Amino acid sequence: MSQKLRAGILGGTGMVGQRFIALLENHPWFEVVAIAASPRSAGKRYEDAVGGRWKMDTPMPEAVKNIEVMNVNDVEAVASKVDFVFSAVDMSKEEIKQIEEAYAKTETPVVSNNSAHRWTEDVPMVVPEINADHMKVIEFQRKRLGTDRGFVAVKPNCSIQSYTPVLTAWMEFEPYEVVATTYQAISGAGKTFQDWPEMQGNVIPYIGGEEEKSEREPLRIWGQIKDGVIVPAETPVITCQCVRVPVLNGHTAAVFVKFKKKPSKEQLIQKLVEFKGVPQELGLPSAPKQFIQYLEEDNRPQVTEDVNYENGMGISVGRLREDTVYDWKFIGLSHNTVRGAAGGAILCAELLKAQGYITEK
Repeated sequence: MSQKLRAGILGGTGMVGQRFIALLENHPWFEVVAIAASPRSAGKRYEDAVGGRWKMDTPMPEAVKNIEVMNVNDVEAVASKVDFVFSAVDMSKEEIKQIEEAYAKTETPVVSNNSAHRWTEDVPMVVPEINADHMKVIEFQRKRLGTDRGFVAVKPNCSIQSYTPVLTAWMEFEPYEVVATTYQAISGAGKTFQDWPEMQGNVIPYIGGEEEKSEREPLRIWGQIKDGVIVPAETPVITCQCVRVPVLNGHTAAVFVKFKKKPSKEQLIQKLVEFKGVPQELGLPSAPKQFIQYLEEDNRPQVTEDVNYENGMGISVGRLREDTVYDWKFIGLSHNTVRGAAGGAILCAELLKAQGYITEK
């Protein structure tokens, strides 16, 4: 591609916004040309607006330091500079819904990390390896919005990434009941240990709204488009507990599964390592070559060893074994701010470009 598409970041000063900016440095298809944030950051150079709050483990890209931060509420002004935007704004759900649709109505596609539109019936919520076909619902959404090219697409919650792809790989064995406990990193709350020292050596057995998302969102991903809306699947039934643990990056899941068919361990592992989707077939820039890896060692996956597998875009699975109550149990691990947040949204944008939904204005 000779000319890169112009990308904007809404909410570019927060942790997920920073992750977008770090991951998009030297991206072959997209270039960050606009950063928008709250009115208090507007008018400042990006480097000054972030100040000492740069939370990435890589340096701030030189290309963004001198970009003047715009007011995210100046929708027309921001939209005039970009071909599409990534959304990581920190607002109430209702405010997020309104502002994302406002950008879409300026004919600016919105690829969102936020949860506000995950249950809007004609908004695709996509893990590109699993349900790339859900992007087709955009045509129905555009009719509702009255747009030709504007729309909103979202990625799902970070907590489900470490087990939903695994269950998808096993669908032919008909999983029907799942128990999952997720052990979630503090960056999922936009925090570091410097921000949240009381998390050191601590476990908090509650994350607001997370269990409902973890139980329901996989069913929407496995759903079907009917009459212009996405209808969620009804099975497998999932019940979750979500726990905050003293880890910076990486959500781990301990998962128990019952199957209608009775697969062997060898069959289950084979399905994992062979599992791929549209991103692998198209060779999208951010796509992991090997989406799911299976680790034989008893003490893997570990955050310190495995969270950055495939640049944080892959899923690591281990400890697959028979269970005395359920059929099988396993441990999954995913990077919550890469695959689970900004990286997952960037992969969605790459898919949308490949499918022709995101183009130059």
